[in-house]
Amino acid sequence: MSETLISVENLSLSFPNHPVLTNLSFKVNRGEFLGVIGENGVGKTTLVRIILNQLRPSSGEVRLKDGLKIGYVPQFRNVDIEFPLSIKDFIALNFTGIKLPWLSKKEKARIKKVIELVGLTDIANRPLGLASGGEKQKAYLGQALVNDPDLLILDESTASLDPNTKQELLDVVLRLNKQLGLTILFVSHDMQLIHKYPDHYLWLRKGKYTTGAMSDLHNENQEGQYV
Repeated sequence: MSETLISVENLSLSFPNHPVLTNLSFKVNRGEFLGVIGENGVGKTTLVRIILNQLRPSSGEVRLKDGLKIGYVPQFRNVDIEFPLSIKDFIALNFTGIKLPWLSKKEKARIKKVIELVGLTDIANRPLGLASGGEKQKAYLGQALVNDPDLLILDESTASLDPNTKQELLDVVLRLNKQLGLTILFVSHDMQLIHKYPDHYLWLRKGKYTTGAMSDLHNENQEGQYV
């Protein structure tokens, strides 16, 4: 039986005169690659913020596995060309919050491993401000992986990237999922990516939702308007 990392039951959240999520229930099991889809404004990022304990629901609950470690990759954020840290030092920030010269041998080994995993070894010492958009987003991915999370959340992390770079980033994420068993929660409105990478989906619509295996999504598309 699969181990459940996140259990959401009857979750609702409303702002004044504006319901966002209504009686939402689903589970995320270890090793799953879940795509969270839906048009803008249906509550995708709101759901992520509740899981990260940044928002409190109006009702219902989100139960996380005891000791669950979550890595988070935000939507693309451009970094100023004058940003002083190298890619390697930026990734290391998730250990300390500041640049320190005395990382342990174990931490240094983990940083090296993560840089290899995300494909940045050849440019690890390049200033992050001089990296391309895709390289910067891989650096954010590496930073999220440093603490060896059980669950990786990507919140519209490919939204501002070109098509080739989107796929390159998601290829890395898929490899982490398949080879290392890392559980993925991928929030996106890009249906091409959703059809290609996740194995399960959660489709949020105003006041309702559907969830299931990706093989079921074709039938959903026949009935829904978001394709």
